[in-house]
Amino acid sequence: MGSQSYLTVLIICLVAIIGSSHGQLQLGYYGKSCPKAEEIVLKYVHQHIPNAPSLAAALIRLHFHDCFVRGCDASVLVNSTQTNQAEKVAIPNLTLRGFDFIDTIKSLIEAECPGVVSCADILSLSARDSVHAIGGPYWNVPTGRRDGTISKSADVFISLPAPFNNLTTLLTLFGNVGLDANDLVLLSGAHTIGVSHCPAISNRLYNFTGKGDQDPDLDSEYATSLKTFKCKNINDQTTIIEMDPGSRNTFDLGYFKQVVKRRGLFESDAALLKSSTTRSIVAQHLQSNEKFFTEFAKSMEKMGRINVKIGTEGEIRKHCAFVN
Repeated sequence: MGSQSYLTVLIICLVAIIGSSHGQLQLGYYGKSCPKAEEIVLKYVHQHIPNAPSLAAALIRLHFHDCFVRGCDASVLVNSTQTNQAEKVAIPNLTLRGFDFIDTIKSLIEAECPGVVSCADILSLSARDSVHAIGGPYWNVPTGRRDGTISKSADVFISLPAPFNNLTTLLTLFGNVGLDANDLVLLSGAHTIGVSHCPAISNRLYNFTGKGDQDPDLDSEYATSLKTFKCKNINDQTTIIEMDPGSRNTFDLGYFKQVVKRRGLFESDAALLKSSTTRSIVAQHLQSNEKFFTEFAKSMEKMGRINVKIGTEGEIRKHCAFVN
């Protein structure tokens, strides 16, 4: 009798553990606690993204930078304090945008149901809805994430993939968070929207190996064009460059077309041609916009689950920029 009781308790405990790990991230998580939450996000996105389509790229980038550092817990949204330098101020994050956008949605949702919806979920939903609003793919966003209470700038340099990373490093950093080569190629496809700045590529143009040379993996005609019309010297800090020239606000196959022409802006873009595996994946997604959208959606949902905090972990922040 005693052993049976022990077994029953053990099973109940295991079920509880499994439930706390997986059961709380689900579609429609706020259906009862804040039924209008997702509608509020969607409405705000549809009000503003058509007038500022470049924000779609900013929000998906914000989501990416969040998830790779401590998981999708909105730690990237936290402000620094006198005693802590937060992720926001790390050099790779200084060009992030969209913080005010997320803060405004948070305030609207707080007015509807205080202390219920996490900033992490708001960011995840906003990234999806904004990309879809400009004609990009739609993906499922199961909710139930909670907000992290730790945000450290030093973590960014350890965990976040960088535009100058080679393929080995990229695969390692993606593998560290449960993503694979397919996810690397697909998520890189988000570079079909948005812009960068000259400092991100100046070394490729002017001083690739420290000898005043140019990156041989960058198409020479494209490099000449960039030096003539965009980044006219290595010290240019402000000029904007389209990631996918001519269609920076259109979610399409343009990025992959640029990559195969050796016109991907970053070293990390060029890296996708460095192995037969990733090269093959790029080629696959050149064939069909529909297939790219479908597979991109799967990778985005997968990314949105990275090291999420659920149950009693973390907190629900009252304001996205401050830990409670």
